[in-house]
Amino acid sequence: MKRTWVQLLLLFVLGISLLTIADLAIAQSLKVRVNRWLEVRQIQGTVSLYQGQKSQPARNGSRIQAVGEGIQTGAKSSAVLAVDTGIGFIKVAENTNIRVLQLERLATGGQVTKLQVTGGQARLQVRKFTNPASRLEILSPAGLSAVRGTEFGVSVQPDGKTGVATLEGKVAAIAQGASVPIQAGFQSLVIPGEAPLPPTPLREDTRLQLQVLEAVGNNQAQIAGQVDVVNLVLVNDQPLSLDREGQFDVRVALPRERRIRAVVRTPLGKQQIYELAVP
Repeated sequence: MKRTWVQLLLLFVLGISLLTIADLAIAQSLKVRVNRWLEVRQIQGTVSLYQGQKSQPARNGSRIQAVGEGIQTGAKSSAVLAVDTGIGFIKVAENTNIRVLQLERLATGGQVTKLQVTGGQARLQVRKFTNPASRLEILSPAGLSAVRGTEFGVSVQPDGKTGVATLEGKVAAIAQGASVPIQAGFQSLVIPGEAPLPPTPLREDTRLQLQVLEAVGNNQAQIAGQVDVVNLVLVNDQPLSLDREGQFDVRVALPRERRIRAVVRTPLGKQQIYELAVP
């Protein structure tokens, strides 16, 4: 009888061990830990590298790998991020913050690249994925842009409004439970708390329709105007939030030379610089 109980106990322990091994095998089949990275290239101007709690000037060849790491470009500055797998490049414009949310290689061979853009503009050139499990996603305060091979861009305003424009391929803009496909040659706006707006034909329109430009007192200027709502507007290197029609109305410091620099930039990175002379 004692021998029978010992045999049963051994069988129970063996069964638990086999279940544990099976669970580990399933978990390992989903994810494989490898060192993936994005490499900083073609730095122009001031670009800061964020790793953990530390910030330092980025250099060509610097790599970001861990969740939370990223770069911040300064005024009149830019950089390119090369994805380690060779799937493509990310052109990062001035005043843009981009961070890593996920860099992973699956056991199936799929590559998962998830990044966050909290402000600014970035253009992505991504080749078509051959593995169905691969994906690249860009998260902004307004929603998610998911691609499997395309050329597209995003512009993120200070209040989170996000313009998405597709040059080639297809992008899915996802927010508030709705997924809106943005085909090549189309653009859309995603407003925080709302589903993506229906796509409209790609315009790449950098025109600034100036409505007000005047001095206010001795040291300020009032500027009001309108642009394509998916665009970014910077006045004296400061990004502005636009309303739903693309309009803005702000007061800024008036330089002694009474000239104000305004930049209009599309989600794909096309830009127009305006030197505004205040009367």
